[in-house]
Amino acid sequence: MALDITFGVSTWLWTSPFSTESISLFPKIKAMGYDKVEIAVEDPALIDTRVVKAALEVNNLGVIICGAFGATRDLTSDDVTLQQNSLAYIEACLDICVELGAAFFAGPMYSAVGKARQVSPEQKQTEWNLAVVNLRKACDMAHDRKLFLALEPLNRFESDLINTAEDVARLVHDINHPAAKIILDGFHMNIEEPNVERAIITAGQNLIHLQVAENYRGTPGTGQTRWDAYKRGLEAIHYTGTVSIESFTPANKELAGAVCIWKPLAPSQDQFASDGIQFLKEWAAEKDKNVVPANASLVEL
Repeated sequence: MALDITFGVSTWLWTSPFSTESISLFPKIKAMGYDKVEIAVEDPALIDTRVVKAALEVNNLGVIICGAFGATRDLTSDDVTLQQNSLAYIEACLDICVELGAAFFAGPMYSAVGKARQVSPEQKQTEWNLAVVNLRKACDMAHDRKLFLALEPLNRFESDLINTAEDVARLVHDINHPAAKIILDGFHMNIEEPNVERAIITAGQNLIHLQVAENYRGTPGTGQTRWDAYKRGLEAIHYTGTVSIESFTPANKELAGAVCIWKPLAPSQDQFASDGIQFLKEWAAEKDKNVVPANASLVEL
């Protein structure tokens, strides 16, 4: 069957950090056929929500808000200051969600990205407990605003705490709060999940957002991703949310270094986005086959 979903694209595909001036991206995002723009909020102070909201309305775009959790934002740190920094940042992003009309705030907010170590079972349990306690506080903040938190597993090179759908489902269970939900990212799933279809089913009704790119983080439809498995999983849970392309521009050296993208993954970021949505729309509409768009540009690695 055809998927009943909407389509989004991350601002990280073109720019970092997102600021008020980044609304210049909105007209072409809409012209390419996207329903929503996924705004990656690195610094809330850079965003004038009144201006951004007006630009969203002019371009008839919905919005998704995602976060960035660097070393100074860590809910599992033994440094209480870093925990407080992270909670304050989450609250600021939740306020942006309210002001722009987003339904949830998404990201790997349980820990700092890049915190990947081999620790003792006792240390891991201590950090797990910190994540549960602090995320419950964040869920209270979200619930007060009638919002959800979408918690994202990361691959083993970026986190030692939450790597799979099973991990994040257990975290949501332990948080035990109605605002605690799940986002899955195809790039991380392609590394960590033996069975993508089963991972999506494991997330189940708690899955409120899905990010995708190819296995090498390139344009959807140009790599080795099992798009048929993604579709079966989404069909099984009757998913009706947004599927967003998330990748990154190599033009921003700091961002590219953080995500280890050392070369362009498409002839241009605009072509990445335009070819990507064409593929996703064909894939979502296709009943049985794993389709590839006619104009997909294979990247020579």
